[in-house]
Amino acid sequence: MYLPKLEQFHKYKEMDEGVFGIFETPEAIIHAAEKTKEKDYIGFDCILPYPVHGIDEAMGTPRSGLPWITFVAGIFGCAIGILFQYLTHAYDWPLNISGKSLNAWFAYVPIIFELTVFSAGIYTVAALCFLSGIPKATRRILHPDLTSHRFALWIPKSAKGYNESEVVSFVKSLGGSEVTVVKPENQK
Repeated sequence: MYLPKLEQFHKYKEMDEGVFGIFETPEAIIHAAEKTKEKDYIGFDCILPYPVHGIDEAMGTPRSGLPWITFVAGIFGCAIGILFQYLTHAYDWPLNISGKSLNAWFAYVPIIFELTVFSAGIYTVAALCFLSGIPKATRRILHPDLTSHRFALWIPKSAKGYNESEVVSFVKSLGGSEVTVVKPENQK
């Protein structure tokens, strides 16, 4: 088991200013991600049309923190399910049914299970939406082919050691086609 770290809960940063290059194959984007990590650009991203095995290791991305949110939310739902039923049966509405104890926890199990799963699911989806920055209808589209069959390496202007001309030549040296410099929309 791993311990949670703050960098596991990184929030999506909008792609306002930087350089991206298009790559044709998953192997090419993995190679580009490894070389970009070696070059020590921090905060770069790979834009993929579908999941690519090994890209997280190539980018040096830490494991997601969402399982921790799911676990804590599940414990919360479980505790609410136990407390709600116990307080209702033992204090608010104490009925002696067939001589059973007022704390007949076996009968609580279905409700506890349902509240655990419901709470874990709802909080996980809410955390995913928050960390991903969705819903946002005005996302900038860098290239129309990135959603179907091509891959991109994005190096933002905020990356350590960013120099526009050096980054452009670096991405071209990795085999990136259609290397594009992205400026903020209001400075075009």
